[in-house]
Amino acid sequence: MEYRDLGTTGIQVSEVGFGAWAIGGDAWGEVDDRNSVAAIRQALELGVTFIDTADVYGDGRSEQLVAEAIHGRRQEVVLSTKGGLMGHHRDPARDPVYHRPEKVLDALDASLRRLRTDHLDVYWCHIWWDKPEETEAFLVAFDRMKRDGKVRAVGVSTDDIAHLKHYGREGGIDAVQVDYSILNRAPEVDVLPYAGSHGLGVVVRGPLGKGLLTGKFSAQSTFTAGDIRASWPDDPAFRYNLEKVDALRALAEGDGTLGQLAVRFVLANPAVSVAIPGAKTPAQAVENALASRRPLLSDKVRSRIDAVAPSPAAGSEVH
Repeated sequence: MEYRDLGTTGIQVSEVGFGAWAIGGDAWGEVDDRNSVAAIRQALELGVTFIDTADVYGDGRSEQLVAEAIHGRRQEVVLSTKGGLMGHHRDPARDPVYHRPEKVLDALDASLRRLRTDHLDVYWCHIWWDKPEETEAFLVAFDRMKRDGKVRAVGVSTDDIAHLKHYGREGGIDAVQVDYSILNRAPEVDVLPYAGSHGLGVVVRGPLGKGLLTGKFSAQSTFTAGDIRASWPDDPAFRYNLEKVDALRALAEGDGTLGQLAVRFVLANPAVSVAIPGAKTPAQAVENALASRRPLLSDKVRSRIDAVAPSPAAGSEVH
């Protein structure tokens, strides 16, 4: 496993981390708690140090499983969780839930209890909209939690450059978490250049394109009720992306799996600190972690990826 700096935080992270959304059991099909715990422990054995979860994943279930998996090994882990969607995810039309700093701090304390730790290495605002009162509540709370020693670094999980700039003004955050993959290169236009130029750590979620870039799906694939991918078979974009995946398969032959190639792709961006593919089983954790041992992408492979899934960033400039 290779390790990188998380921006200018002074925190070092494994370049491949563990994304713990799926083990929450409420968005990615069925999971087995024993397998989930075993997957995290397997990742740790392979040198993974960065584990990312959120309070909303399974209404706390993911955080509790992470706590079980790292029991006795907390000092080996760069522990990251998010707050801001609990209360909104079932009723997005509600008035702001986190409009006061005290509510953000209460959410942090609840996560600390579930994770069975007295501090976090990274705490994120897990938000997807622009409500000024919530932005300010988080920024004030971020200052307090860092002052009190409950977190080492703070950030925002967003794909929106306007949100990122708003949170990042006057050095209000240390990192950004963004959806980025071969199939979604939009962050190359603005988020990644901005993060790089401002010294922000970058955590990449979705490097496997919600599983598409593992190559295991086809036009005949179906998903269980409650899986966030359940609508894919009826979506023309699904078939379009499958064509891209088919065109990329040959690039991984003799050099690991397609999923490992996908992880190496996002890690090749100089702004990126860590990629956090999800895993529900030890075998998936092994495959993800081994991406760190694969060689850098050759110019030939890069050119082929650009041909199949071109970047929208050509000629763009972000300040």
